[in-house]
Amino acid sequence: RIKRFMKRNIILFFVILCGFVLQTTLFQTLSFGGISPNILIIITVSYGFMHGKKYGMVVGFICGMLMDIFYGSVLGFYALVYLYIGAANGVFHSIFYQDDIKLPLVLILTSDFAYSFTCYVLLYLLRRRFDFVFYLKSIIIPEIVYTIFVTVFIYPCILFLNRTKDDFERGDNKVV
Repeated sequence: RIKRFMKRNIILFFVILCGFVLQTTLFQTLSFGGISPNILIIITVSYGFMHGKKYGMVVGFICGMLMDIFYGSVLGFYALVYLYIGAANGVFHSIFYQDDIKLPLVLILTSDFAYSFTCYVLLYLLRRRFDFVFYLKSIIIPEIVYTIFVTVFIYPCILFLNRTKDDFERGDNKVV
């Protein structure tokens, strides 16, 4: 039981680490007009959706802390935002259907908008930068579109890891 717990957390650690590295290196290089996809939102939403509210909160907190440590000006800001996003998506765990990608796409789109809007309100609006339409057109919408495009490729990988882990834990560890 402890080995299974450790394997699950090691896999999760590497998924988060790979997502963070991809987001901060490869996708920064592949950015369009300074806009890159939010891979950590994809991971947070996916794990919250697949495993429930508590798991989503933990994944969101870890992803947010990585952002806080490396890019945040206030420790805990991104951790709190990602934690709430993970918790909100964990609510949809009860209607999780593995082969349907439409609901995860909608949840990721909504979560990325909520993340961007929260960052706008708390980081820009409170500093008297009131041009929301400009921020919406130049940052929020392009990031959402790019994130959804990348989700089509990353979500199946996360789903495959989840299925493989679940099959292995059940004892269906046949090599295909």
